[in-house]
Amino acid sequence: MTQRQVHLAAHFPGVNNTTAWSDPQAGSNIAIDSFTHLARTAERGLFDFFFLAEGLRLREHKGEIFDLDVVGRPETVTVLATLAQATERIGLAGTLSATFNEPYDLARKLATLDHASAGRAAWNVVTTSDAFTGENFRRGGFLAHADRYLRAESFISAARTLWEAGTDSAGGDFAYRSDFFDIAGHWPLPRSRQVHPVVFQAGDSPAGRDFAAGSADVIFTRHSSLADGQAFVADIDERLRGYGRDPESLKVFPGVTFALGDTDAEAREASAHIRRQQVSGPGAIAFLEQTWGRDLTAYDPDGPLPDIEPDFDNEGLARGRVRHIKDPRPTVEKWRALAEAKRLSIRELAIEVSARHSFVGSPVTIAEEMNRFVQARAADGFILIPHLTPGGLDAFVDRVVPELQERGVYRDDYPGDTLRANLGLPAARPEADWEAQRRTARASAAHEDGLPRKEGARG
Repeated sequence: MTQRQVHLAAHFPGVNNTTAWSDPQAGSNIAIDSFTHLARTAERGLFDFFFLAEGLRLREHKGEIFDLDVVGRPETVTVLATLAQATERIGLAGTLSATFNEPYDLARKLATLDHASAGRAAWNVVTTSDAFTGENFRRGGFLAHADRYLRAESFISAARTLWEAGTDSAGGDFAYRSDFFDIAGHWPLPRSRQVHPVVFQAGDSPAGRDFAAGSADVIFTRHSSLADGQAFVADIDERLRGYGRDPESLKVFPGVTFALGDTDAEAREASAHIRRQQVSGPGAIAFLEQTWGRDLTAYDPDGPLPDIEPDFDNEGLARGRVRHIKDPRPTVEKWRALAEAKRLSIRELAIEVSARHSFVGSPVTIAEEMNRFVQARAADGFILIPHLTPGGLDAFVDRVVPELQERGVYRDDYPGDTLRANLGLPAARPEADWEAQRRTARASAAHEDGLPRKEGARG
């Protein structure tokens, strides 16, 4: 039986709580040399793509810039365009909002990046509906939360229409109309090698999963356990069938962290050390405040959990951060029980629940565990989030990649000339086909549940 191939990708660390800023080896989060080093290391490891997250407003905590986190980052497309000249084969994926951009402008930037990189561009589509982020933009928080995926779907449809307007040697006329956009003109670029840059999606809600099944090529997930990954893939497969798509037409990449050592025991020690670096005393207090909904600066991070009750209605303490804990009540009770059972301080609890590594072990152990996930269809590959900028992938590429190659589940060279080919994705599907299948799927779903379906695409 043919073994499934493991795919790997690199996430530039920073817009998360995984980076160990206090480590002596930690470098700049904004220097172009840092981006270049990580991208070239990943390319040396034959990774599929280099991934950039992005925030459109600096995160705030208790009304002030949260300077325990990343404070600023260069603009995504500019960084990726620079990396297109510093690399040759690796894909270049950027996170760009479908809420606070416009189809013509963003489609032109991504098409230009695809030309500049000879077919290596990718777009991670994110949605934004909060007024906090909107204050940085002319229209403010104009988008209703319920419409965020409808606009994103229409945005992708418009972008694909524009990309297809080009010919092999020149641009052409285009027109696109929907509930969200009414645009027409002349597309200025020839078609790129991929025609459609690869489209990523990174949402885990039912609406997000359905959006991915109907519009995306790759999903960036948060599922790092085998059972959760298998359940997620099975759910996506079912949704893909509803859209008339083959499961292999959409790739699932969980974002994962790792701690590597010569032995499993050494790796466990390294993991514990990294986790302590990632969660400082002030960081632990801030972490707890986000769930407690109260100012906890009077509490000792090395002391017990607060004896005051949380303010569950205070959701504005932290702004600009994705709220993964939707209902904090059961979470608080779980944390209290865990802290009591293990006699954990505030900082120890924060380390316990927020800084676990996905893979811990020797090169052999990590390679075997990653391969187990892929063969069990819990993932197609992994987006590695190192704890160091920019050298956090060096040891992984030097030591784990050869182990995967030895097992025959990882490439010895890039198999194609474009990101789409290297991911094993089919050729770009015409936007008219995407739209027709979405309409068919939603008409079928509406027939089954008897409910009307609002359309985001052109009508």
